[in-house]
Parts: sequence; structure tokens; C-alpha cells
Amino acid sequence: MDYKKTNAPTNTVTRDMIALSENTGNVYETIRIIGKRANQISVEMKGDLEKKLQEFASYNDNLEEVFENREQIEISRYYEKLPKPTLIATQEYAEDKVYFKNPTKDKEEF
Repeated sequence: MDYKKTNAPTNTVTRDMIALSENTGNVYETIRIIGKRANQISVEMKGDLEKKLQEFASYNDNLEEVFENREQIEISRYYEKLPKPTLIATQEYAEDKVYFKNPTKDKEEF
């Protein structure tokens, strides 16, 4: 997933949680869904970052280390400028891009 192409804000936004919880009917369940999705996004972003930084892993000291550190710093800055996983997850939820189900509610319907 390309996180830079998401239309999630990069700063904190105040949201009406009651309006967001119209799909579930429960504010706490909505927060749980957004939280789980944010954890998934966070793990994926961390894996991407680690994979990119592994390319620069050096186990010996040399003069080129300074230049490699600059590239690592640029990559780290890129990830720091991205929206936080919670903001991305909230935006996905607001746009109905998150699939969720509650097994306990499914049992009650039968």
C-alpha cells in the first residue's frame, strides 16, 4: 500500500465519534475496529521501513558510512512525514474501505 497517496490528514483532526459509529451502532466497537486496523497498518509500515533500511546495513566501519547514513536519514524522514497509522485507519473507516465483522453479533442473528 502506498501511504503517501492516502488522503488522510498529517495532523490531528477532531472527529465526531457518534457520527463515525453509525455503521456499528457502538462507539467503543468503532474505536476497536479503527485501532485494530491502525495496528495492521503500523506493522506493515514498520516492515517496509526495516526492509528499506536493511539495504544499507553495513557490518564494517569505513569512510562511506557517512553517505549511507544520509540515505538512511532521508528514508526515515520520508516515513516521519507520512500520516500516522491511526489517522490512515480512521480515514479508511470513514470512507467505508475497512471490512469488519463481529462474530458475537453473527451468533445472535441466527
